[in-house]
Amino acid sequence: MKSLSVIVPCYNEEAVIEVTYNRIHAVLQQLTHLESHILFINDGSSDDTLGILSRIAVHDKNVKIIHFSRNFGHQAAVTAGINHCKTELAVIIDADLQDPPEIIPDLLQKMEDEQANVVYCVRKSRAGENKFKLWSARRFYRAMNSMSEVKFPLDTGDFRLIDARIVEEFNRMKERGKYIRGLISWVGFKQVPFYYEREARYAGETKYPLRKMLSFASKALLYFSKKPLLLSVSLGFLAVCVGVLLALWYAFGKIFGYTNAESGFTSIMIIVIFFGGIQLLTIGVLGQYIGILFDEVKERPEYIIDHTTNF
Repeated sequence: MKSLSVIVPCYNEEAVIEVTYNRIHAVLQQLTHLESHILFINDGSSDDTLGILSRIAVHDKNVKIIHFSRNFGHQAAVTAGINHCKTELAVIIDADLQDPPEIIPDLLQKMEDEQANVVYCVRKSRAGENKFKLWSARRFYRAMNSMSEVKFPLDTGDFRLIDARIVEEFNRMKERGKYIRGLISWVGFKQVPFYYEREARYAGETKYPLRKMLSFASKALLYFSKKPLLLSVSLGFLAVCVGVLLALWYAFGKIFGYTNAESGFTSIMIIVIFFGGIQLLTIGVLGQYIGILFDEVKERPEYIIDHTTNF
């Protein structure tokens, strides 16, 4: 009999977590051909998420809980779930019920039919989200594909079914600032899409405001692409070309009398601002990559576990 883990990262989900458990549990009850359990990762919640999960775990020994010492972030929570996954199959799903657990049997069937290693879920629609978020999400995935050396499936999140081979390869990756959906794509093997309708959030508030979305997007881009560095080089080369052309323009203008270099205050200010902007942009991009190196060489753990339940 094959085994299945459902990995559920949680952060301040007291308004929805019991409903999430009930819906996932009901689905797993139907999968009589699988030995299954639910692995909740409590990412340092400050509300009663852990209390609710602990009460559930007392009555259901197939509910396992990892409780972090503080909030380490969504990607660290998913990483912990994969690191502690000992089953042949694993589903990664968020606790907010935007991704319906009822399609898990369909994912399993798709994996079996296609003999795939990954079934990633592609959103046909995204209920309950504003136009700006929909537009920015579409632009983000397409920009990532144009900038990255690895092609990512469009309009996907972390919701997916993976097998033990993917788990094994993922656990070999030691970088700390993980972009998990990108890493799973990078691993390769056979990966197939499953299209579904994404629901509105059941309760609570989004854990990805604009600030976190931008941070997440920049991390994904910098970890999977060197093109920002190439762009900086290109801008530097452009700046040099502009500088040389302007120097020739003013030099010949002085000789042939078609420009008055001494009165060019506006031109000087434009040149200073242009070159200064190019330099600051280039330094900023380099600083981001150096910051990533700084985080990696410290070799701090991605997360710290306070305690576990039912392991």
